[in-house]
Formats: sequence, structure tokens, C-alpha cells
Amino acid sequence: MQQTRTFSDKIWLVLKGLFMGAANKVPGVSGGVVAFVAGFYEEFIYSLQKVNKKAFALLINGRFKSFFQYINGRFLGLLILGMVISYFSISKILDYLIVHYELFVWSTFFGMIIGSIYYIAKDFGEWNRKYLAYLLCGIIAGVSISFLEPARQNSNLIFVFFCGIISVSGMTLPGLSGSFILILLGNYVLLLVDAVNALFDTFSDLVQGDTGFISNPERIQMLKILAVFTLGSLTGLVSLSHVLGYVLKRFKKATYAVIIGFIAGSLGVVWPWKTKQIEYDNYGNIIVDANGNEIIKGYDRYWPSDFSFETFWAILFIFVGIALVLSLDIYHKNKKRPTNG
Repeated sequence: MQQTRTFSDKIWLVLKGLFMGAANKVPGVSGGVVAFVAGFYEEFIYSLQKVNKKAFALLINGRFKSFFQYINGRFLGLLILGMVISYFSISKILDYLIVHYELFVWSTFFGMIIGSIYYIAKDFGEWNRKYLAYLLCGIIAGVSISFLEPARQNSNLIFVFFCGIISVSGMTLPGLSGSFILILLGNYVLLLVDAVNALFDTFSDLVQGDTGFISNPERIQMLKILAVFTLGSLTGLVSLSHVLGYVLKRFKKATYAVIIGFIAGSLGVVWPWKTKQIEYDNYGNIIVDANGNEIIKGYDRYWPSDFSFETFWAILFIFVGIALVLSLDIYHKNKKRPTNG
């Protein structure tokens, strides 16, 4: 059943989509965590679950209004609008910040994840051995994934479709970063940098009335890759939402315990103090992709050896990240509080 939304609610939903889209693009950060903390995770999952046989029957029969209402289209549409805008705005800003202020960006995300763990766990209720076991399984899975070695880039369209299915796990399963999974599969730069940039360049060309890209085989190939990746992502969103919708209805506390553990285990991925492991060829030269970007095969994590000015700011940004999440908690509490009059 769709909720009645005010204009401010609609703006907030687009903004939530913006942050969710930005989080999905950052390796180690899960868009699902944003959905969880912002209070629309279950509605998101159950709305996606409505994309089923009945929805397609309504669509095929031309009952577009009924189809839109059935899938909670206003909610999904505003959220997806925010995500799309994000890929051409906030995510670009994040790319710049990660390049120039990497330590502080990772520190903020680290704090946000700590805040998210508190936010999700505070209303969990009583813990028993069974739920602690689920929590431990989630932690082990999260830590294990964070130490896997990345594969090589692969532009095969079948593999790209598979990448699309896997990458949206970060939107539906809090704590599992879709971008980090793409790094492990070797296709992060290809799909979230090169292909997105190709689409952006294509839009720019069309606005200027330039259709010369049609005769550019590299551009066309990139657009094909992005289209297949998008199709895989939509397939993954719908299929994973059905699975999660099922387990949330029947094993809600157990699912939450695993999610909390998974988010805790993912802290290693966004640990602020780390150095990149750059890929080198047999002659000691740095290997780059088609756009000249260094290919990263992993990270070496370390503890800061001294309490420098930079370390102080990094710790401060961790607390800023925690405060951002807790402020959302305060906002939701105030929104639910009844007003007099």
C-alpha cells in the first residue's frame, strides 16, 4: 500500500536516492546501509518484490496506472531519480574527494558505518546464542570478503551481465558493497568509471548536436557494456528483493543479526589507514586501463604510527561520520513525535 507523501517527503526521498547512489559507487560502502539508516529499507525491498508476474500482466494489458500503484511506483521512481542524478553529480564529487582527500573520506565512511551498526542494533531486542551465532557468521563473511584478491578486467557481455546481478547486492543487502564486489570481479573501472563516463560524454555530444560518436566503435562498445550491466542490475534487484522479502517476513531478527555482523565485518574494507597495491607488469611498469587509471589489486592496511595533525583530522572525521548517522536517528524520532495542536 502506497503512503501519502508531502512535497518535502518527496524531496527527501530524492535526496535519499542521491546518497544511496553515491554510496553504491564507493568501494566498501553499501547503499543498503543508507536505506537502512534512512528508514526506508523494508519499503524498498517490498516495493521491488512487487515487480512480479501480476505487475507484468498489468503492464501488458495496458493498465499503466494500476501497474504504477501496484509496484509503489512513486516511491521507486523518486528513489531511482535520486540515484541517477547521483551518478552524474555527487558521485563525481566523491571521485574528486577520494583522489585528493582520501584519508578523510575513508575516515568519514568508517564513522558512518560505526554509527550504522549502533543504529540498526539499538532496537534489535534481546540477544541469545542463536542470534549471536548469526552475528558471528555475518562478521566472518564480511571480513573474509574484504581480504579476497581482485580478478582481472573482463568485458565479455555475459560476464558483464553477471556483474550487474552481483553489484546490486549492495543496494539490497546492507554491509555488502556492490562497488567492492566489482573490484573483486576486476570490472569496477570498466563499469562504474569508463562506461559511465562514456554515457556522460554521449549525452554531452547529443546536447551539442554531435552524433559523431555513432562511428566510434569504442564508444559504442562501452554503451553496449553499460546497457548489459544495467539489465543485469535490474534483474539482480528484482530477484534479490524476492529472496530478501521472503527471509525478512519469516526470519526477521536472524536476518538483522546477519546484517549487523556483515556491516561490522565490512569495517576492514573502509579502514582509513591503508595504501594501494598497484598492479605492475613484468618490467616493473605500472599497469593502467584505457583511460590511464592505475589498476589497484588491493590495499595494505596499517595503524597510524604517530599522532600527527593529519591523524587528528582523520579521527575527527570518524566522529563526524558517526554524528551524521546519529543525526538521522534524531530526525526520525522528531518526525514520529506527535505535535500538539
